[in-house]
Amino acid sequence: MPAKNKPVLAVDIGGTKIMTALFSADGKMETKDVRPTLAADGVEAVVERLYLAVQDIFKKNDVTPSQLQAISIACAGGIDTEEGIVVTPSPSLPDWSGLPLADIIKEKTGVITYVLNDASAAALAEQRYGAGKGVKNLVLITLGTGIGGGIIIDDKLYLGADGGAGELGHMTVESDGLRCGCGNTGCLEMYASGRAVARDAVARMRKGEKSSLAENIEKLAAEMVGVAAKKGDKLARDVIDRAAFYLGVGLVNIVNIFNPQMIVIGGGLSGLGEMLIAPGRKMVAERTFSINSRNVKIVKARLGNEAGVYGAAAFAFDKRRIV
Repeated sequence: MPAKNKPVLAVDIGGTKIMTALFSADGKMETKDVRPTLAADGVEAVVERLYLAVQDIFKKNDVTPSQLQAISIACAGGIDTEEGIVVTPSPSLPDWSGLPLADIIKEKTGVITYVLNDASAAALAEQRYGAGKGVKNLVLITLGTGIGGGIIIDDKLYLGADGGAGELGHMTVESDGLRCGCGNTGCLEMYASGRAVARDAVARMRKGEKSSLAENIEKLAAEMVGVAAKKGDKLARDVIDRAAFYLGVGLVNIVNIFNPQMIVIGGGLSGLGEMLIAPGRKMVAERTFSINSRNVKIVKARLGNEAGVYGAAAFAFDKRRIV
């Protein structure tokens, strides 16, 4: 079988789950496997769990390693994409620093393996298959526990000089702001992420503000704040409005720097919809250079938790076309 007609095995490794999917050469997902990451078990245990998922896909679909074009892995953290190394780990995969993931999986399977950042993969996925299908200049920002991003320029995924482009959550939005886990201060992630929303709500209640969320103060999640805001809880709405303001600041910076045709907003917090997105859209219209904002669309992502595997597959197909 010609290489271009062979399938790709795509993997998305997150803090809570490993998703593995087989894609036909035309980009269609044929089957998928989802199992827990259990990152607390350590790096070797997670890699072994990933390998077992790959083996299960092989067995259940009667596929051998020689029948694949490649294995492609979307992974949280700072990734040296050229070498397939996890350079800086994410909080959800804390012990992965310096892990040569591509080499490990290639050695176990005999299949050429690629690794890229999960948010970069999601950007590529939305541009090829999702909300931005056919859009040549696109930026994706993911609003989850933290904030990540991915950049498409002239129809190609932009990774930067060392594979680290797209860390949109670590743009500075407050020069003397809160200390971020990355070591910087005032990062967007500290003001507009799911973690920030929950933290702000708890802090306000502990200062004496009243809210329907008080009964969940010890286990509060951003999604709970969003639900309460939609029901009219004033504290919850104020917290969401604050996050929306800082998201707007970030969107203004993105529009002025990249002049994209589209910004796609994904991640769990994007489920708040227009409550979160509309203020940012308004701020972009008011604060950016008019030439940059006149045609930009700001929309929700469409692919949900499958974006990582779709993007990893697209990345592998692109790589194999040029070798």
